Amino acid sequence: MKIAAARLLGMSLISSVFAADYVPIAGGTLRTALPLDGETVQVAAYQLRTLPVSNAEFKQFLQRNPKWQRDQVATLFAGENYLASWAAPLDFSPNTPAAPVTQVSWFAASAFCETEGAALPTWSQWEFAAAADETRPDARKDPLWRAKILGWYETLSTDVLPAAGRHPANFYGVYDLHQSIWEWVDDFNGLFVNVDSRAQGEQKVLETCGAAALSLGDKENYAVLMRIALLTALKGQDSVNTLGFRCAKPALQSLK
Repeated sequence: MKIAAARLLGMSLISSVFAADYVPIAGGTLRTALPLDGETVQVAAYQLRTLPVSNAEFKQFLQRNPKWQRDQVATLFAGENYLASWAAPLDFSPNTPAAPVTQVSWFAASAFCETEGAALPTWSQWEFAAAADETRPDARKDPLWRAKILGWYETLSTDVLPAAGRHPANFYGVYDLHQSIWEWVDDFNGLFVNVDSRAQGEQKVLETCGAAALSLGDKENYAVLMRIALLTALKGQDSVNTLGFRCAKPALQSLK
């Protein structure tokens, strides 16, 4: 099944009913961990949601778009684990209202972002923002910061999540890129495409952490390796207990 074809079948643009906060990120050169032709990519300016989408926000989306409720969603767009922890299709208990929503498929996450005039961030957009700590736009060469991130990832829990935003925002004003959940990205199913496979028009997904490590651009960044390995193992219908999402928008154009 092609993601693009399913997107056309299952999603329609709906006027935004949410008032989420987005912050501008100027973009720039990113030393990416992905196995690309070169070691860096250019990331254009964009806006990123300051917080991941919450249970309360996703409930509002479901109320206005019943076809995405778990008892009505097409199996093409969501598997059996979709919102499985919710007490009922419109009751997110025992989850906390302000906690990040999880157990959401890529298709449902993408549909939500469309209601905000947005889309899921690309991997490059997510990686660019996630490279920052509280004071530096790129803290990835700091071994103490890398160790701290690994510590967070090792304690990710499948239990009830706390409200988002408990930790300080990073350099850009974005919260919880590491401390709370994993996050969907728009191009999750094309993260490992090498030169030969692109030339042949085929996608080559690396299926194990060991194989992925051989071609990562930053072999010391194990936290990113863990995230990439998870995303490349998923299908768009999949839902994971610790996987949520946030949205991204194009950069605001200055008025002349």
